[in-house]
Amino acid sequence: MSTSDLIQELKLRGLINQTSDEAGLDDHLKGAARTVYCGFDPTAPSLHIGNLVPLFALRRFQLHGHRPLLLVGGATGMIGDPSHRSDERHLNDAQTVANWVTSIRSQAEQFLEFEGDAAARVVNNLDWTASMDVISFLRDIGKHFSVNAMIARDSVRSRLERDGDGITYTEFSYVLLQSMDFMHLAKQYDCTVQIGGSDQWGNIVSGMDLTRRALGKEAYALTVPLITKADGTKFGKTAGGAVWLDPAKTSPYSFYQFWLNTSDDDVVHFLNVFTFLDLGRIDDISRLVKQAPEKREGQELLASEVTRLVHGEESLISARAISQALFGGDLTSLGEKELEQLQLDGMDSTLVRGAVGLTAALAETGLAPSRGAARKLVQSNGVQVNGQIQNDIDRELDWSDALAGRFYLIRRGRKNWHLLVRENG
Repeated sequence: MSTSDLIQELKLRGLINQTSDEAGLDDHLKGAARTVYCGFDPTAPSLHIGNLVPLFALRRFQLHGHRPLLLVGGATGMIGDPSHRSDERHLNDAQTVANWVTSIRSQAEQFLEFEGDAAARVVNNLDWTASMDVISFLRDIGKHFSVNAMIARDSVRSRLERDGDGITYTEFSYVLLQSMDFMHLAKQYDCTVQIGGSDQWGNIVSGMDLTRRALGKEAYALTVPLITKADGTKFGKTAGGAVWLDPAKTSPYSFYQFWLNTSDDDVVHFLNVFTFLDLGRIDDISRLVKQAPEKREGQELLASEVTRLVHGEESLISARAISQALFGGDLTSLGEKELEQLQLDGMDSTLVRGAVGLTAALAETGLAPSRGAARKLVQSNGVQVNGQIQNDIDRELDWSDALAGRFYLIRRGRKNWHLLVRENG
């Protein structure tokens, strides 16, 4: 597939926000296999679903024959990017950042191929930054930057105009560090293209300009859009916070449910952005969404594809099993692994040490406003435990019939759930 098809595909999928020179970039990519990089700073112990947009874009370049460089910012992560922030970032210690670099690297690596002509490479900008002395940095890098231009940048100007502490020199210097990355990768790996989120446009263009000035090399910039939802609400957030790629922070079940709950207005767009499905297949699904939205076939496909990409087939099967069991299936089919996902973030849960009465459990977990109300609920067959209707107000939950020996799934009505978990020890 020719590289011009890459630019066309990115456009059709809605994945181009800005380019430094679209025609020039297209000709450049058609001329030969190029080296393309995308950077991720370790600002948390895990990537989140918003990071998938540039990460998957990097993979799309590789599928079209280009060599991806995945940069993890061990150095820039120590400083903090001021872009789109109203206050100074908290500076994390070196060991914390190093641990996050390791975590993020392992997450991101799974989406790239590391063999063949377009083999990917992972780099850490701390490797070429840590040993650089301050005089060399100021003379070799700083001389290429105009303070006037830096102050004019939106991310800096907005902080300078705001009452308070303004911006420190630490964050002010961030753009120089990221720009140096592009120059170093151009020199070391003949990297000529940087991609990233649209919030990184200023930093990316600065790196492109530094590479051109300092090395006299061709360089190009491309950004992908920050994803928004059709109703204007923020993408990638739930009541519990961000949707993380780390299964210990967002379980595969909750991850799957997030995508399954996508609105009809967003599902086709998200299929384009977050999957590698053929565009013709997505067009077919688009028609189905319009003709029979109640079937939610687009949402099921989206949830399955993204969960499989991020967590693998086994976790997808597990997420589906939980969904089916909770919404009409056999709860006793759930294993300990699935129940632990529910405990993590799938539903409200309470740790219990010993036996507890059912009516007490209903009141204490908030499924009923009082023990009296709990008794009425039980007597009216409004309560289920592990999928079985309970009408005995003296029922003791003594763990003898608990799922996996330590879980009780209590349900009030159709939609109100609570998980009781036996506390070890």
